[in-house]
Amino acid sequence: MIMKLYQARYNQSLVLTINVRGYSAGMNTNLTEIMRLITNLIRTGTVSEVDPVNWLCRVKTGDLETNWINWLTLRAGNTRTWWQPTVGEQVMLLSMGGNLETAFALPAIYSDAFPPPDYSENGSTTQFSDGGFFQYEPATGQLLIKNIKSLRIEAADGIQLLTEAFGVDASLTTLNSDAAINGAVTQGGGAMSSNGVVVHTHKHGGVKSGTDTSGGPA
Repeated sequence: MIMKLYQARYNQSLVLTINVRGYSAGMNTNLTEIMRLITNLIRTGTVSEVDPVNWLCRVKTGDLETNWINWLTLRAGNTRTWWQPTVGEQVMLLSMGGNLETAFALPAIYSDAFPPPDYSENGSTTQFSDGGFFQYEPATGQLLIKNIKSLRIEAADGIQLLTEAFGVDASLTTLNSDAAINGAVTQGGGAMSSNGVVVHTHKHGGVKSGTDTSGGPA
């Protein structure tokens, strides 16, 4: 009788031990998965590929590489902006539920490969891969655009410039339109031609001395 009771208690203890160990192992597995998902919620990485046609990119983060995912943009409604990330650009990965397959790439984070283009305290600077430079500096009140090949502005109704002074420094200035100048004109430093006639060297025919008026250009 005593041996049977002892055996029963031993079997019960063995079953309890097995159940506790099984529960502990399952709990550890769940905790590992939870920690993995939490770690993947926010990660940093670098863009490895870009598909501009489908507005997708792939990002390497540690030893992992995402599938094709969207990157976040400033606006994507009635007003839309476009500025694709660059291969090698450092971004932040935002993964809903910790699943990298549903992540979004949020540009961008400065890196040694791509440092800031300027260090102005209050200014705004954009520099492009070809050297194109766009900057506004509040300290001087200057908007600077440089290192570009051409500038084109299209306006259906008109363009109006309001300023104290307007200067043009160019090898050639061409106006393909009628022009109306409401003010004095001062010209110097070279010849002025009107319909093929150089104004300051042309001669008049039918000229008489005295108070008569000269004729047209010869």
